[in-house]
Amino acid sequence: MTSPSIVWFRDDLRLADHPALRAALDRGEPVIGLYVLDEESDGIRPLGGAARWWIHHSLAALADDLREHGSTLVLRRGRAGDVVRSVIEDAGAGAIFWNRRYGGAERTIDADLKDGLREGGVEVRSFAANVLFEPWTVTTGSGTPFSVFTPFWNAARHLPAPREPLPKPREIPGVRSAPAGDALEDWELLPTAPDWAGGLRERWVPGEHAARARLRTFLDDDLGTYDAARDEPSAGATSLLSPRLRWGELSPHTVWHAGVETGGGTGAGATSASRFLSELGWREFAWHTLYHFPDLATKNWRKGFDAFPWPQLDPDHLVAWEKGETGIPLVDAGMRELWHTGYMHNRVRMVTASFLTKNLLIDWRLGEQWFWDTLVDADGASNAFNWQWVAGSGADAAPYFRIFNPERQAERFDPKGLYIGQWAPDSAEREPIVDLRATRAAALEAYEAVKRAR
Repeated sequence: MTSPSIVWFRDDLRLADHPALRAALDRGEPVIGLYVLDEESDGIRPLGGAARWWIHHSLAALADDLREHGSTLVLRRGRAGDVVRSVIEDAGAGAIFWNRRYGGAERTIDADLKDGLREGGVEVRSFAANVLFEPWTVTTGSGTPFSVFTPFWNAARHLPAPREPLPKPREIPGVRSAPAGDALEDWELLPTAPDWAGGLRERWVPGEHAARARLRTFLDDDLGTYDAARDEPSAGATSLLSPRLRWGELSPHTVWHAGVETGGGTGAGATSASRFLSELGWREFAWHTLYHFPDLATKNWRKGFDAFPWPQLDPDHLVAWEKGETGIPLVDAGMRELWHTGYMHNRVRMVTASFLTKNLLIDWRLGEQWFWDTLVDADGASNAFNWQWVAGSGADAAPYFRIFNPERQAERFDPKGLYIGQWAPDSAEREPIVDLRATRAAALEAYEAVKRAR
């Protein structure tokens, strides 16, 4: 009698370079894929609207891929600990494998499951798959986590190189009768009343096949000019891989080695490749910071920033920012791109975040929540980490006096107005909701409270 292996998919919706899947295949028993939509366990943050749209389509693609390879994907909703135990019992499974997660609540769930299932005689193993370096392996000489990116990345680069990615399996033997699961449509992840996802459908095709095609296109067409053009929002020079990495349709190991191989040599191409790989390093830094500071989305990483005197919220200003109706063209263009596509160019993300926190003096947590709901690539680490970086409250944060001037940013990075013309051609006709110079001065004055609190 067989005792199937379960592969618990989480933020790793792929078949290639999937160590948990490889371990299940090596065990030699039939394999059942499992995905749990957990919005009930303590500390688990429910997905935002754009993320729900993405994961619906990525799960559909994964289910098709597993089916084509001979296995199946079981979908269930509920508290992960309860669901996993139930599926193991229903399947008569003898083993379960997963790739590790690094958020505080997720680690607690996984650790409790490991202990309980092993006591019951179930084989449980977890694997490193979704970061290049495990968070406990990159520390200062005194064993503490890094707080500044450059020494963090220098230390990481002195570790053994990230492992080579595992190939996609040719076949995944399944069971004759899999445990019952939910229909994906019953989860109602897609917007219907109203259906606001038209722009997302125009921009994205979720799933591993599309992710690998996008990686190849970027490496062939754009990597060579990445360093020179990455800050220009109209240039189309960025990789657009962030949602692929967020949902694990590509592993960071796959992207890393593809970048190293394509960008080998000297000259501009090598410089661009090095810069691109350092962006993977910034993603690593975010995840390592979350591992050591699980409250990254709700609490200031710099405790002294608790003294920042956020004024009473002006809800009209917040709504104007969310809708892209501030009268500041680059800010409005970015916010409208975000609403339409579920994505925003990274340079513009910094500008819009700076405008919210330093010109409108609105708490970074409200901006982080909006991005969480509207970005297809918002994850538990990078979203909060980058918001805190811009606000000045986070690790390796921008100095408190660094306030992005959106007008100068537009002159420098969108000099022909192509990006603004695409997304917010009417913005210049609006009266700005605040004076940039006056609000900059107010922000600097407010930051004096943080300096005094040190």
